[in-house]
Amino acid sequence: MSFKVWTLVAAATLGLSACGDTGTDQALIGGAAGAGVAVITDGSPLKGAAIGAAGNYLYCQAYPSKCN
Repeated sequence: MSFKVWTLVAAATLGLSACGDTGTDQALIGGAAGAGVAVITDGSPLKGAAIGAAGNYLYCQAYPSKCN
């Protein structure tokens, strides 16, 4: 695997493991992780932030016991 793919996987994992205490925290953490991954992979930071925010928020709402 390339360095970009490993970086993407690591950032996504860290973003999801750091959920936050509120819905706002969850969206902000996911958005920051998504934007960071998008910059590293030459994608759109705005799209990355939107996808990361939604993904982290939804994951934390679906699996609250995994977001500590």
